[in-house]
Amino acid sequence: MPLFIQNRGLDRINSTAELFDTYPHLQDSARTFRSRPLVEVDPKCLLYIQQREFAATTPADNSVSVIGSDDATTCHLVVLRHTGSGAVSLAHCDGSSTWSEVPHLVKSVTSLSKVSKEGRLELHLVGGFNDESKTSHKLSLNILAAFHKQKEDVHLETCCITEMNDVVVDGIHRPVVYGIGVNVKTGDLFPSSFTHKGPAEELRSARTFTGGQMADIYDSSRGLVKIGPCEWSSNLDIAFWLSQNDDTILKYLSTSPMAEPPHFVQHMKSTIQFLLQHPDSDSLFPGGHPQLYHRTEAGDWERAVQS
Repeated sequence: MPLFIQNRGLDRINSTAELFDTYPHLQDSARTFRSRPLVEVDPKCLLYIQQREFAATTPADNSVSVIGSDDATTCHLVVLRHTGSGAVSLAHCDGSSTWSEVPHLVKSVTSLSKVSKEGRLELHLVGGFNDESKTSHKLSLNILAAFHKQKEDVHLETCCITEMNDVVVDGIHRPVVYGIGVNVKTGDLFPSSFTHKGPAEELRSARTFTGGQMADIYDSSRGLVKIGPCEWSSNLDIAFWLSQNDDTILKYLSTSPMAEPPHFVQHMKSTIQFLLQHPDSDSLFPGGHPQLYHRTEAGDWERAVQS
């Protein structure tokens, strides 16, 4: 079934500009969304999603109250929620495999909504900007097209993407909103940024840096974050980047060098250092098992001991 906007099936569109011209209410809602103040989220109730990750849960989750992600420049943050069950999924998509990723997102929510006879799937898209290479624009169209191909009806509610998420600062285009959170209990979506990006932040970054594909990182039935097992081979050549200046790292390791947040370069360096310290990924996953993390009573993520 098609993607719906205001209960009408979305016609084929060739550009995001055409989308916003055809549905001007999406422009209004995008302006409203991007003007909202950043919300501070308590790390003790947060499940953070990195690039090429997604997670789904329900309002009954006692470990997670907010799912969030940030540092999105050309990337898009995708939230899918079932209004009946309240089940919600958030993904950080970079265009690496959009057509195979979207069905996983839909399944992650519908599988948690089987007991709910009423309600509908609602889609919220945030991210991208008017970048020179049009990477954001291509990703916007691919995500919309991929949802358009799903057999389930999906209703587009928020669309703060590409030109509607663009601002010019000192002559340079950059996103207005880099990060969002979604309240698992209420479904409220809001702009946010996060200082705590764990658990296992460097391991998860290393997985993406070495070509890992979109991964579901959360078992909501057990309240467990699950990472890996991941595979990469030793590559000492990447040490080269640690001796380069910030501009060089930005130029070659970012899709949008002029729009990255200030901590991008340090994040890249710490990821590379982690890979150099752990050239054999197998050692991080004894017995080929994923790393599991559970929420402690104090609210921190702690590595779970596996028997």
